[in-house]
Amino acid sequence: MNFCTELEKAAEVLERSEAVVVGAGSGLSASAGLTYGGPRFQEHFAGFIARYHVTDMYSAGFYPYPTQEEYWAYWSRHIWWNRYAQDGGAVYGRLLELVGKKDYFILTTNVDHCFQRAGFDKKRLFYTQGDYGLFQCAKPCHGKTYDNRAAVARMVKEQRDLRVPPELVPRCPVCGGPMIPNLRCDGRFVEDEGWRAAQERCRDFLRRHLRGRIVFLELGVGNNTPGIIKYPFWRMTADNSSAWHICVNQGQAWAPEAIRTQSVCLDGDIGTVLEKMGGG
Repeated sequence: MNFCTELEKAAEVLERSEAVVVGAGSGLSASAGLTYGGPRFQEHFAGFIARYHVTDMYSAGFYPYPTQEEYWAYWSRHIWWNRYAQDGGAVYGRLLELVGKKDYFILTTNVDHCFQRAGFDKKRLFYTQGDYGLFQCAKPCHGKTYDNRAAVARMVKEQRDLRVPPELVPRCPVCGGPMIPNLRCDGRFVEDEGWRAAQERCRDFLRRHLRGRIVFLELGVGNNTPGIIKYPFWRMTADNSSAWHICVNQGQAWAPEAIRTQSVCLDGDIGTVLEKMGGG
């Protein structure tokens, strides 16, 4: 089938659905302009590129900065530009227009909070990999997380020579040790009370709709953590003859043979596809 026909098919499938589960990966935010490399990285991180020879925001996050002052100079700026200074704009708005009147749920590996800032119901969101807007103890010595906007803003404002003042380095309020962003990078990730509540709401949504006319809408999901969204979406589609799987991804839009007759794969920019699906 040609692209136009597949696009119309996806729009029709979505329109006839009883429920929609959106599975969102980094490709969705990249389409919205929150890219981790290229001009955006060069504009906001020129000093880090020159000093540490980092090539993109993702790899720069794993760089072994010699001191906590340097670590937080980088991470405060990373969090600021990807969590607070820029939102998902029109791309996330188009998605909300498409699914907002449906019974929907969002499952995402993104940590930039774009869904909530775009107006999606926070009770219908599960950020599986954390949130740039939260700190946690690095050990961790306890299971709480902490809002970081004020601390991050101050570190960005007051850093000099790619270092934050020592007194601004975040410290755990319980043990006094270092803090880290609440991101699932290793076994230290804190699944706090809010995370567990969102997980249960997601499970409940799926239990209620798994046998109905449900659409699994996969947007920009790569192969970094396929076990969170991609593989479960395929499995749940295969287990329900009334379900549909829609995959939108630039260069990686595909589905396995087992669910080919229940899948629509659209290879293209996500923002553009969402606009056309909505009749734009």
